Amino acid sequence: MWPNHLNATFQLEDRTIKTRSAKKPRAERVQYGALPYRRAGEADMQVLLVTSRGTKRWIIPKGWPIKGLKPAEAAAREAYEEAGVRGRVGRPLGNYVYDKFSENRQASMPCEVKVYPLAVKRQLKQWPESKQRQVQWYTAEEAAALVGDAGLRELILRLNAPKDSPPRK
Repeated sequence: MWPNHLNATFQLEDRTIKTRSAKKPRAERVQYGALPYRRAGEADMQVLLVTSRGTKRWIIPKGWPIKGLKPAEAAAREAYEEAGVRGRVGRPLGNYVYDKFSENRQASMPCEVKVYPLAVKRQLKQWPESKQRQVQWYTAEEAAALVGDAGLRELILRLNAPKDSPPRK
């Protein structure tokens, strides 16, 4: 038997044998994120994305745990501070893992984000990080295409999926 940390494929007599693959790296830190969304009548669901401060990539509002706040409350606070939205937080959609880089981008660590849907009730013109970030509403499909993390892409599409449809692969 091969050690767990190896991931190899061998061809033997026209048969493919795969060894056990390594487990995904375990996230060292946890953040809470909000996935702000709205529905305009019968129109498709829209998702609000924000730009990251450093690289200006499209992401969702997220941040570290806040002492005294439950995870869903921390996610809602991040949505207010980073995107200027307030609303109703739902049950967690799921998690995704991304590489959190240091400020000088010389090192990174895996970070798990627990994502909560946030039904937006109010969008403010000014908010704490309004001078540092851009916000933009997109259809769920557009938003999924813009975000760089595959796990986040899946959660955006899951939020948009009808409740009786099978999960997307």
